[in-house]
Amino acid sequence: MNPLNATDRYSDAELKQALQLGTSTLFEASGITTSAVDTAIRPVWNGAAVAGPAFPLHCAPGDNLAIHVAMELVPRGSILVVSTDSFIAGYWGEVLTVAAEAAGVRGLIIDGGVRDIAALAMRRFPVFSRGISMRGTGKASVPSVGQPLSFTGTPVALGDLVVADDDGVLILPAAEAQQVLARGQIRAEKEASMMSALQNGASTLDLMGLSQWSQR
Repeated sequence: MNPLNATDRYSDAELKQALQLGTSTLFEASGITTSAVDTAIRPVWNGAAVAGPAFPLHCAPGDNLAIHVAMELVPRGSILVVSTDSFIAGYWGEVLTVAAEAAGVRGLIIDGGVRDIAALAMRRFPVFSRGISMRGTGKASVPSVGQPLSFTGTPVALGDLVVADDDGVLILPAAEAQQVLARGQIRAEKEASMMSALQNGASTLDLMGLSQWSQR
């Protein structure tokens, strides 16, 4: 896939739907156990959420040159998914956030560390990381930019659908994303109906076909 066309894969309506459904609903609807990223990857400010096509890259541990190179190549509307072999350092901060905003990047998912947290929160730029570190990084190596990789055990390729919110980070294969969104919508509507029934006196045991466990 031409990286310049990567962001054409999903409509604004689909990305809005992904955020409304949320990672937990979409994970359950997907049936893809490897789509859930390591639970240690968390938002660096409360309420951060983002959905969009992935732009994967690999940084050498303690080296963020690949991120700077990616800024010259990333299609607008993408989410950077950065593997660092889980090495915690300050790969990303306020300067790169400003650069990302100018490049039209939607957000950052990184298995390493970031810094300048107050500035990231003030700018409301969605960042999900393994940790926070003031430690700087070198600029000497570019293992890969835009190529498929394993992100904490989750496969990610250019254009895959990334959804991240308070519940975690989900990466869905591009070929299956639309079907998962459709199944997620059905699941959400079923849950809404269930909650309505609960408010009217039904029990979860009855609604989930578990009435044999009732003590009534």
